[in-house]
Amino acid sequence: MKLALNLALKGEGRTNPNPVVGAVVVKSGEVVAKGYHQKAGLPHAEIIALRKAGDMARGADLYVNLEPCCHHGRTPPCTEAIIASGIKKVILGIRDPNKLVSGRGIRFLRKKGVEVIVGVLRRDCEKINEPFIKYITTGRPWVILKSAFSLDGKIATRTGDSRWITGPQARAYAHRLRSRVDAVLVGAETVRLDDPQLTVRPKKKGVQNPTRIVVAGKTNISASAKIFNNAHKERVIYAATASLSLSQKKKIRGIGVEVLIIKRKKDQVDLSLLMGKLGDIGVSSVMIEGGSEISGTAFKEKLVDKVIYFLAPKIIGGKNAPGPIGGQGIAKLKEFVKVKEMSVARLGNDLVIVGNI
Repeated sequence: MKLALNLALKGEGRTNPNPVVGAVVVKSGEVVAKGYHQKAGLPHAEIIALRKAGDMARGADLYVNLEPCCHHGRTPPCTEAIIASGIKKVILGIRDPNKLVSGRGIRFLRKKGVEVIVGVLRRDCEKINEPFIKYITTGRPWVILKSAFSLDGKIATRTGDSRWITGPQARAYAHRLRSRVDAVLVGAETVRLDDPQLTVRPKKKGVQNPTRIVVAGKTNISASAKIFNNAHKERVIYAATASLSLSQKKKIRGIGVEVLIIKRKKDQVDLSLLMGKLGDIGVSSVMIEGGSEISGTAFKEKLVDKVIYFLAPKIIGGKNAPGPIGGQGIAKLKEFVKVKEMSVARLGNDLVIVGNI
């Protein structure tokens, strides 16, 4: 199953709206074939593995991290292919949360005489498909909050200088994270101050840039901002309230940027409504990359599912130097947001801390 999970991760960031899935055919204790789902519309992991196995699949075991589909979508049902191949046992990580599938694939296989075991490395199998599970069950995207800060909790100096807090290895990892999500999101103030591209660099063959989303602030941003580059070719969204002027809207749309008008909440874009709208248009995962006010609002509205924090061995200091989470924060310590399933790893001189909310 660990091999199936590692295979599944190869499709991360490319399979939306489908989950990431890996499959391994094992016979007499030996791996005879393996496969993973590469992209929506292409063959599923089970089909690829079974095709590679050929006649060796008869009487063999099939390991899959997610319940095989039993409905007709863009591709035929995997359960029928499993039966036709002669597989005798299927070992699964988790049931498919999709109501079109959940439990039906398992029942179909058992009815046809195939032994099915469910729950192997269950939590590991859930974790690699967290975005899919949330999206398919709620219609809303999985929200990751990513930030980099100094040892004393500062994301920039008092003058706004923030390049670079972390080292090259941490920054390279941040680019890989972008390749795994459907969209990245920042506030307009971050665009004004940092002028980020929010693209994947270096861009490898087959890797697409995520949808780039800018949430409007109190001041307009330039149509020449780097985040708007290639908007005619790659999806870029500007989320604003109805206060956006017609001339500004026309200018932004003129460079290929999609404009979403979202109801306001306390003179700003209602972030919760925006997330719901993003879910409606097929965005299943969003990584918030700043700034501190957007991050603070995301926590206040209980929108954050996962945090990825990069901690650099540097001291910035100063009461006017911003931290990663803006807004008022909590009043009582007992109101803290608990981070679960936390992991810590080293990237060069920096630490990356990951946890679920």
